[in-house]
Parts: sequence; structure tokens; C-alpha cells
Amino acid sequence: MEEDYLEQLVMESASLSSKMREYIYVEMSHGVKVSNLAQEVAKELGEDETFCRQIAVAGLLHDIGKLWVMKHMNEAGSEETLTIERMKIVRMHPTHSCDMLMAEGYPAGITQAVYYHHENVDGTGYPENLRGDKIPWMARILRICDVYCALTTDRSYRRAFERFAAMEIMIDEVEDYDMRCFLAFQRVIHNEAGEKLRSLCTVISPLQKEHLPLFVKEAEAL
Repeated sequence: MEEDYLEQLVMESASLSSKMREYIYVEMSHGVKVSNLAQEVAKELGEDETFCRQIAVAGLLHDIGKLWVMKHMNEAGSEETLTIERMKIVRMHPTHSCDMLMAEGYPAGITQAVYYHHENVDGTGYPENLRGDKIPWMARILRICDVYCALTTDRSYRRAFERFAAMEIMIDEVEDYDMRCFLAFQRVIHNEAGEKLRSLCTVISPLQKEHLPLFVKEAEAL
């Protein structure tokens, strides 16, 4: 099973704590899901093979900076007393993701998509409050896929939303998204069989296996 591949990859590092291993596993699983969905949306939009490969990598690694966040979060104190400071740290993850990938020599198309994947087309996102076409095209696709995959995954504070409930939530927030990307995303979600959608987090391609070890490498370097 593909979950076994992720677990084996994490367990290969003896220097990581059990908590960090668990965190890496969660982030890799999320990355695989976003990567697969983003690639499907890019294909639906008619993008070429190079673009689809790049967005698959960007989707896989978009949250790798959260490893830095996890390690440094405790420095901000307890969640109850320093919520604002903790949120500032969380919002730094696109910057750290981008820095990590730039240091590894990833192309600008990928690093920019990763850096801007929390921007909203209405200008309410971060880290730079970009609007509309100012946001890189690849980042606009990732934004939508990241939200959907987060909503349809169990969290410590809530259960995963069902597919149609997640879509309703996203429609209520549609001003955040590029409409062309959102319509392509909807077509992918509604046209694909439920079994394929459920497999988005378990089907790992050779391309993804090539880049997944970076999670462990970056965690060991922190």
C-alpha cells in the first residue's frame, strides 16, 4: 500500500522524534493529495505536460515549510496566551517553503506557486495580499486544491467534510478563487468517480516518490 511507502520513508530517519515523524507523515499525505488533484485540474484547463509536472511537484511540496513552523511553534508560548504570535508563525510557512525549494534549486515556476498558494483573488490572502492576475496562475490552481483537500481531511479539531459539504463551503467563499480555475476544479470533482477521488491521497507517482524524501531531509536539517 502507498501509505506503507510514506511510513517507511519517515521511519528511515533515526534522528527525528516520533512527533516530527508523525507530522511529516501528515504533511506528505496532504501534499500527495493536493498534487494529484492539482494535476487533474491543470489537465482539465488544457495545460501542457511540463506545466502539469511542475504543478504536481508544487502541490506535493507546497507546505514543506510547516516543518519549520512545527519546530518553532513552542517558542511563541501557549496557544491560549499568544494566539496572534502563533498565527504569525503559521503564516510564515509559504516563505519557508519557498526558501527551502529555492535552496534546492527548484525552478521559479514551482517556487512562486508555493510562495503564493495562500493568496486570494480578492486580495485578502497572504503573504502579499495580491489580487487577481497578479497571483501566479499555478498558485491560483493550488489555492483551490489545497482548500478542498484540507476540508476533506480529518483534523484534530473536526472530522473531514463530505465532498458535497466541502464544495458548499467553498462556493460560499468563491470570491477567494479564480473563477476559471474554480469551474475546472468543479468539473474534475463532479466528473470523477468517488473511488478515484478517495484514492487521491494514496496513489503516489514515480515523480512524487522522487521528491518526497525532501521532507525528511529538511526536517533533519532543522
